[in-house]
Amino acid sequence: MMRLSRDVAGPCLAPRGSAIAIGAFDGLHRGHQALLAQVRERAQALDCTPIVVSFEPLPRAFFSVEPVPRLSSVREKLRGFAAAGMQHTLLLRFNAALTAMTAEDFVRHVLVDRLATREVWVGNDFRFGHKRSGDVSLLERMGAQLGFAAHTMPAVQLDGARVSASRVRMLLAAGEFAGAEPLLGRPFVIDGKVEYGNQLGRTLGYPTANIHLQQRVSPIHGIFAVRVGLGEGECSWPGVASLGVRPTVNEVSEPLLEVHLFDFDGDLYGQRMAVEFVAKLRDEQKFDGLEPLKAQMALDSRMARELLGMNPRLVET
Repeated sequence: MMRLSRDVAGPCLAPRGSAIAIGAFDGLHRGHQALLAQVRERAQALDCTPIVVSFEPLPRAFFSVEPVPRLSSVREKLRGFAAAGMQHTLLLRFNAALTAMTAEDFVRHVLVDRLATREVWVGNDFRFGHKRSGDVSLLERMGAQLGFAAHTMPAVQLDGARVSASRVRMLLAAGEFAGAEPLLGRPFVIDGKVEYGNQLGRTLGYPTANIHLQQRVSPIHGIFAVRVGLGEGECSWPGVASLGVRPTVNEVSEPLLEVHLFDFDGDLYGQRMAVEFVAKLRDEQKFDGLEPLKAQMALDSRMARELLGMNPRLVET
């Protein structure tokens, strides 16, 4: 089982030494996966501990005055680290104290004292420390003095372009889920716990399972054809979903994910649910009353059924 630590200071987490990867790792796309696989292999060769160092909140979100979309929740990111074979995650609190730390102090106190690093692996554009003063050259120089090796991982290319979180976010925002999937190495999924709502969907003939995104800013908004996984199951149950603020009735201040599962009869409250986004149907819009909304929901359901390979009949109108 992977262990988790949050603090810069504390006892050494890897008495036998470590091979580490450092990064924000939003979305854990194929480039991130290649970096973690390399660290796992090097740790095996060196007979030491594979460790990943990451940050929450994401550094770009900490410095931004606007909400910053993210591809994965903290829970999803940690689960991905464990699946990649990391034995320990040092998830540092990205705050004013950390941003004030010099790059040299980060190397001494985190990489050497806390992690007993033998090898550190980063992307070739990696920057760290106060005012981003640290780079790969500094890691190489200090590593030669302090007993560890610094390496960069070549960027993963797909269709002649670098795989990056920003590229994935751009594709998802455009509704290009099929284009984003090869970059992620999997379909785009949002998961969470089903919470009680006001049951408006049930009165309209479309009961929904609701997932609050909390502080997470989604890269997508609108109406979607989806497949749903319940508990630890695969995303196989077909449905239609809305991710937005419900402008027609009971508008909410923060985006809400509402999922209607086709031909489902059961109680989902309190369960974890994973929602795989297959296709975007349309943008969210405000209707002039409930009847136009219900008519559009019927059309959305028909289109989602067609896209998911189901009988495209109008249901629950």
